[in-house]
Amino acid sequence: MIQWRDMELFRGIDLNDSCVLSWEVEPTQLVFELDVSVWPESQFYRTPKPNEYTCYRTARLIFRGYEKISGLHAMSDVRPTVDLDNTVDYGNIDALSQEEKMIRVYGDFGEVEIQGGNFDLEFDEI
Repeated sequence: MIQWRDMELFRGIDLNDSCVLSWEVEPTQLVFELDVSVWPESQFYRTPKPNEYTCYRTARLIFRGYEKISGLHAMSDVRPTVDLDNTVDYGNIDALSQEEKMIRVYGDFGEVEIQGGNFDLEFDEI
């Protein structure tokens, strides 16, 4: 089993410090909208804003070509957190691992198992 911290895709990314903004299952993909905690080791790092202790950037964690998804809660069933600045999020990604053809992603959104397919992290342009 490979943990997210050992995946090249997440080098310089801290999923445990990243916030889940939303998620949506589409016919061909599952998309998590994230506010990603990015550190200098990442190619996606930028100088942090004055009120940030590291760089935060909006990105999508996209799972494509899957055969089956189980354990994902509906957004309406998950209680969001409202921060002091009135931003809303659904917690963090507590764990992400891959074992052969199974990807597991855990957080307030559920204990999600994704069979088959692949995934990528796509950042918004600045």
